[in-house]
Amino acid sequence: MPNRLADQTSPYLLQHADNPVDWWPWGPAAFAEAIDRGVPVLLSVGYASCHWCHVMAHESFEDETTAALMNEHFVNIKVDREERPDVDAVYMDVTVALTGHGGWPMTVFLTPAGEPFYAGTYFPPTPRAGMGSFRQLLEAVTSAWRTRRDEVEASGADIAREVAAAARASGGPAATLTAELLAGAVEKVARAFDPVHAGFGPAPKFPPSALLEMLLRHWARTGDDASLRMVTATCERMARGGIYDQLAGGFARYSVDATWTVPHFEKMLYDNAQLLRVYLHLWRATGSPLAERVARETASFLLTDLRTAEGGFASALDADTVVPTSDTVGAHGGSGHSVEGATYVWTPAELVDVLGPDDGAWAAGVFGVTHAGTFEHGTSVLELGADADDPVRFTRVRAALAAVRAGRPQPARDDKIVAAWNGLAIASLAEAGALFAEASWVAAAVDAATLLRDVHLVDGRLRRTSRHGRVGSNAGVLEDYGDVAEGLLVLHQVTGDAQWLELASDLLGVVRGHFAADDGGFFDTADDAERLLRRPRDPSDSPTPSGQAAVAGALLTCAALTGSAEHRRAAERAVDVLTPLLAVNASFAGWAGAVAEALLAGPAEVAVVDRPDLERLARLATAPGAVVVTSGPLARGRAAAGVYVCRGFVCERPATTVEEVRAQLGVQVALVSAG
Repeated sequence: MPNRLADQTSPYLLQHADNPVDWWPWGPAAFAEAIDRGVPVLLSVGYASCHWCHVMAHESFEDETTAALMNEHFVNIKVDREERPDVDAVYMDVTVALTGHGGWPMTVFLTPAGEPFYAGTYFPPTPRAGMGSFRQLLEAVTSAWRTRRDEVEASGADIAREVAAAARASGGPAATLTAELLAGAVEKVARAFDPVHAGFGPAPKFPPSALLEMLLRHWARTGDDASLRMVTATCERMARGGIYDQLAGGFARYSVDATWTVPHFEKMLYDNAQLLRVYLHLWRATGSPLAERVARETASFLLTDLRTAEGGFASALDADTVVPTSDTVGAHGGSGHSVEGATYVWTPAELVDVLGPDDGAWAAGVFGVTHAGTFEHGTSVLELGADADDPVRFTRVRAALAAVRAGRPQPARDDKIVAAWNGLAIASLAEAGALFAEASWVAAAVDAATLLRDVHLVDGRLRRTSRHGRVGSNAGVLEDYGDVAEGLLVLHQVTGDAQWLELASDLLGVVRGHFAADDGGFFDTADDAERLLRRPRDPSDSPTPSGQAAVAGALLTCAALTGSAEHRRAAERAVDVLTPLLAVNASFAGWAGAVAEALLAGPAEVAVVDRPDLERLARLATAPGAVVVTSGPLARGRAAAGVYVCRGFVCERPATTVEEVRAQLGVQVALVSAG
């Protein structure tokens, strides 16, 4: 049996390369095989750090009997949803429509024409309450295909038509952005705020990164203290909860409970890149020592745990840890298999073993480690209910626990480079490096940008992924262009290097030429991309900003840096397309709201001319979406030294003192004193 996954760039596909299942990568060859054999396609979609994907792989895809059924009766296609978000989006819509829910692993049965006729998510190896086994499903689909193929194909064609029709009918007419619309959106967000545990809505709770940025910008524009309080409370509860790694920094994907106690342990680049920027901006707004510490530790996590040899940033750390058979992990739940959270959880006895009885008991109190446990099998996830009463002791204890934990088996790393998520990391590290005077962070952002330029940019177009310096074949989607452009524009502001502004402008030119829709918005795939059941176009934020919102923000920033009226108009039209969603449910349009706040605020265009002593102060401004440069079109032709605060390239009198800069831009007083 040929191994068709062995040369893929996706770690998720490579995890399945040695399965007894005859997997095909997504592509025309697989569907041609299904046509030639006259069999349906089994599409399996997941990602490398997905816990239940690993479970189903072990239970079914590594099983010889199950694999034999799959190979005999289906052409089996394996897709990494992070490499092909377009394929994932189209068939996830089908799965949700047919079952009422979605998730991964996603399992969809298709006709050889790619039309879906049955879908689900995880299927167990043996029957469970209310759910048949995966083998039973395979046998039932095989029987239906053999005895009622015409009916099955007709059903698939009907579903495909309904998917296409629903896409054409989705969305409402664009609406003009107003301050009143944004105020109403924030009021609806406030009604979903959890006044006890912070965050928004019930469990599970995900870090609402884009929404927090929107609220910070709303506070900065309007002075609405309620918005700032929601951000402050949510950031503090997350930072003190188990969702945050209390020993080494970095956030897990989400909390399974409402109290931020027990995380789903995978750590994603996109979450940490965005949260670094949120905590940086919260520190900038309030001077919070906790926000500064978390921002610094999250940057350290990115650089220590996710940076690759090529200078980019890996996608994720797994939720699970593979515990070797020879290890005895006791309370951690067994050995010789994947154990969720095994690297991170502790018992009181383990703390005493590492720290001794006095420090061990003290650490158990500080970190909320109990004999009953907050997780599984009597283990606890570390939390920080309040700041330790002895900071020196706290630092020593953290270091000792971190050193021992580093000797435990570690979760695997998905080391593919995703263009969009690296764009988010570039923006965060460049800005944080500038504000915290950490030159190495800025240098890391430059390295990542250089990798994207040299490896991901092929014939003027972005490719979505690479691994070990080898670019993948999958075309970049809208979020890749928007997030990379955003990162490059921030990098230009920090370094003054014109190449990043030029490259961002080129990428936005590709977007306007190949992704534009008639209503002023954008499709998620290019006009020359592979044709699927529908052309994806999702205005909603996922864990990352929607592609449309990301592009709108990059267009607005580029317009502020260059004076481009065309980019400004394009940004305004894109936001207008997003305002119906923003008005109804800003929780799914946080980045659109953040961009909208910047539009209403200007944004401020700041040129620091021959006053390096005032540059950092200018960057501390909380003005929504403000751009700050020391060179380039905005700074060109300014004769007198000073800080020029402009809107639409029309400038106020240059500020030459700390007080004048503060007055024009709004800078937190404590930060001025510290600066």
